Amino acid sequence: MKKAFLFPGQGAQSVGMGADIYHAFPAASEIYQKANEILGVDISKLCFEGPADELNSTAVSQPAIFTTSAAILEVLKSELPESDVKPDITAGLSLGEYTALYAAGILSFEDALRLVQKRGQAMQAAADANGGSMVSIIGLDEEKVRMLCEEVLEGEIEDEESDINETHLLVPVNFNCPGQIVISGTKAACKHAKELAPKYGAIKAVRLDVAGAFHTSLMDSAAEALGKAIANCQVSEPTQTKIIANINAEYYQNSEDIAQGLVKQLTSPILWQNCMERLISDGVEQFYEIGPGRVLTGLMKRISRKINVINISSAQSLNEAIKK
Repeated sequence: MKKAFLFPGQGAQSVGMGADIYHAFPAASEIYQKANEILGVDISKLCFEGPADELNSTAVSQPAIFTTSAAILEVLKSELPESDVKPDITAGLSLGEYTALYAAGILSFEDALRLVQKRGQAMQAAADANGGSMVSIIGLDEEKVRMLCEEVLEGEIEDEESDINETHLLVPVNFNCPGQIVISGTKAACKHAKELAPKYGAIKAVRLDVAGAFHTSLMDSAAEALGKAIANCQVSEPTQTKIIANINAEYYQNSEDIAQGLVKQLTSPILWQNCMERLISDGVEQFYEIGPGRVLTGLMKRISRKINVINISSAQSLNEAIKK
């Protein structure tokens, strides 16, 4: 049976994540301790105790989620036969793609964690410099979301934070599942889109608690900084385990392809629904979501109700997976 490991992205974090796993499994505590040393920050304490506003910051949440996902993966490796923890394919949502590459043996733990730290810092810096926001549109298809963005940009946009002559940006960037598309752009454009969404039949429009306009040209400076960091890392060639790319729902072919894909990901849409549909059509029958939260499990239910996803995000779910 073909299996795929899925890894969550930013937004999956919550105070307390990983604490039960850390205390229950030595393999997990070793990963957290290793991460603390590499980062020069007590990331384990931030995961377990918060405070929430610090954990939720882009620069902290990204290495925190990566470390927690890697800790769960390490427990599975230490407790199960190698054949049981060798996926045919790995995939990760945005940030989660780094964990997918680590799980596939493409990046070492240290390189992946340092890249994730650099990515979070660069994205935060770009957001501080350029502003921006993101809004999740629920209940509309791609065509209507694009029409919504076009109407916003064609009209006059003005509020307390925006000059009427400001050049605005608003584009669909996260195609998560049927009826859930995230748009990203300047703050005023996102605010106007949120107000206008009901006109197009949206069930709701929710402003996301993120620092900036991720996956747009407002992240160009972050992509440049990340590219330099990747150039200093060892990126191995894909061998037995395939990794599917967020930016085009195609499998990475070589290390150069991977390096380019990770940089492009910061300024390009994330095609998660397309990625999952590709894996299903390629014969994957069993999916495992490995990491904090249940976001990817929930998205899969919207993509295909026939597909089974085993969520491994706690000590209890780890014990259940090990016993099976």
